[in-house]
Amino acid sequence: MTAIIQKMLRMLPFSIWLLIILLVAGVLQYGMMLNNVQERQYNVKLFQVSPETIRSVKTVEDSEKTKQEQQEAANSVASVYTYSEEMSKNQASIVRSIYDYVQDAKQIEAESDSKKAKKERFAALKKSLANDEKIVDLSDDDLNILLQANVKELNYARDTIVEKVTTILDEPVIESEVAEERESIGNAIRTSYSFPESLKNVSIRIARSAIVPNKLLDQEATKAKRKEAELAVTPTRILQGQIIVQEGEVIDRDVYRQLEVTGMLSSHQSKKPLLGLVVLVVIEMLFLYVLFIQKKDRPSKLKMRDLLISTGVYIAMIGMMELLSVVDHEFDLLIGFLFPAALAAMLLRTLVNERTAVAITVLLGLSSGIIFQEGYSTVLQMEIALYVILSGLSAIYFVRFANNRSKIMQTSSIVALINCLFILFYLLMTQSDYTWRELMFYFVAAIISAMLSGVLTLGLLPFIETLFGILTSFKLIELSNPNHPLLKKILMEAPGTYHHSVMVANLAEAACEEVGADGLLARVGCYYHDIGKTKHPGFFVENQTNGLNPHDHLPPEKSRDIIIAHAEDGARILEKYKMPKEIVDVARQHHGTTSVKFFYYKAKQQDASVVEEDYRYKGPKPQTKEIAIINVADSVEAAVRSMKEPTPEKIKNLVHAIAQDKLQDGQFNECDLTIRELHIIERVFCETLNGTFHSRIEYPEPNE
Repeated sequence: MTAIIQKMLRMLPFSIWLLIILLVAGVLQYGMMLNNVQERQYNVKLFQVSPETIRSVKTVEDSEKTKQEQQEAANSVASVYTYSEEMSKNQASIVRSIYDYVQDAKQIEAESDSKKAKKERFAALKKSLANDEKIVDLSDDDLNILLQANVKELNYARDTIVEKVTTILDEPVIESEVAEERESIGNAIRTSYSFPESLKNVSIRIARSAIVPNKLLDQEATKAKRKEAELAVTPTRILQGQIIVQEGEVIDRDVYRQLEVTGMLSSHQSKKPLLGLVVLVVIEMLFLYVLFIQKKDRPSKLKMRDLLISTGVYIAMIGMMELLSVVDHEFDLLIGFLFPAALAAMLLRTLVNERTAVAITVLLGLSSGIIFQEGYSTVLQMEIALYVILSGLSAIYFVRFANNRSKIMQTSSIVALINCLFILFYLLMTQSDYTWRELMFYFVAAIISAMLSGVLTLGLLPFIETLFGILTSFKLIELSNPNHPLLKKILMEAPGTYHHSVMVANLAEAACEEVGADGLLARVGCYYHDIGKTKHPGFFVENQTNGLNPHDHLPPEKSRDIIIAHAEDGARILEKYKMPKEIVDVARQHHGTTSVKFFYYKAKQQDASVVEEDYRYKGPKPQTKEIAIINVADSVEAAVRSMKEPTPEKIKNLVHAIAQDKLQDGQFNECDLTIRELHIIERVFCETLNGTFHSRIEYPEPNE
């Protein structure tokens, strides 16, 4: 897989591959989740018998029903009327005016009884009445009858009509009551008062004309009140899960309209959920894009590896959810609680990093809410979404304390406890009554989910590690076990080398942790870095216990070959045992291209034409920060161990001299070790060595 990744990166830059892979992942996720957002459709017809009980799949407003109820509410509002108290006085005044005009006209008659005078009085009366628009029209005969009546009769008629009109109009009279009141005042005048018949008829007409509505319709107020009534009507909603029609009932127009409104007819499928899923997938892919594009401090090869693992695990988990959701609708219980919610978190926390594990866990929680959503609950099955997120986050937190694979199951046990606590929270919050079988299922499901996550993590880790060539902390811890065959080989065949390796490991790990490198990788790499010395253990000074040095009897070039060969011999032994590439690289690169100066100077004394390049290790130079630190630690430990009466000052000068020599020799040219970090490494080496080679108290002899 590493070769494939490198080939991919040669074809296109990482940023382009990131877009391509996320696009493919998004399309796959959308395709798998498409069925979860498609609403159930029914192919039914009007006035057909419903083949099953149909419930609404969502909450929507029934706008037509709402309009109908608003109209009914508006129609039920009584009209608003305005009562005029002045109307009684006004109409009484009009009645008086008629009789006053007659009295004025009669003054002309009183002065002269000639025909000319009669004409003048008639004309004056008609003119007066015509000028007053409020007065009812009277015929010429009516005017003549009024003019012929005497003053007493006119006054009596006037007072009688004014009194009756005032009595009637002092009470509210609406338009619909005017005819009844006019008839009433006419009957009263006809039966209750002694008028000459002709004058009585004219007076009745005058009285009736004076009766008008004094309680008038206020159209603006009525309209406003009816509008207020319409707004007060609560919109009619078809609730999610509400039964629209029972099995066997006829689908009438009202039911058919509700099926249309909810989009449950096959001819009225809504596209909104499909677009909503597109938005969700786009958001999740953008989240992943930002997550991976920001990793500028990592090589493209490692970023590509992390991307492939993360998206692969993400899509695989979506697929597992989909498989489980197929049977979820066949049960009344939430089968989603069986989903191994902590699996992705454990894998990604171990294989990639904590930040990626948290991000994927949250995204899986959102997706699970859609996948396990029940048709009559909500848009998201929130309890499942929270369950997945909480289970994953707890796994991320506790797996950091797992220092070997066996601890994975311990972490799973803790996650199982947290899952059970969440189930308890869920059962209490629903406030429903559950049978013992249901309670048992939920708690067992929570435990199975956690344990299944641990088992699958243990099963998948070696496969993914091998596929992508990943060296996890679990693998490193396993390799650091003293019972490993190669470590036993070093201990048995080259005990001095074994002790030297442990000392170098202490130095390298401390320095790596100080500068932000992988301290565990450095420690384990140190354990195996000199495995090649087991081929000729006696030719290395740390293994020479009898004071005999075989190099004293060998030519320098032969000694050179034996010493230099241990790096490549070690790499071959490690490859034979299928050790991780990182460990093999430590063995091959830990001396870089440094020279074997002792044998070079010895050869130089014998032959001045000797070239120093012939006495250098074959390399390559350290390619990583960890190997560069091991390179310095290896030389420092050997030098300080051979020092007589080491003091802090001597150790400091020696460490600085060795580090600067490596730097000047160009051994760090191919890794990202900085000068600042080199100074930190020197300080850490001195602190560690001072603790190891501290001055000892001189105890007095027993006979003193």
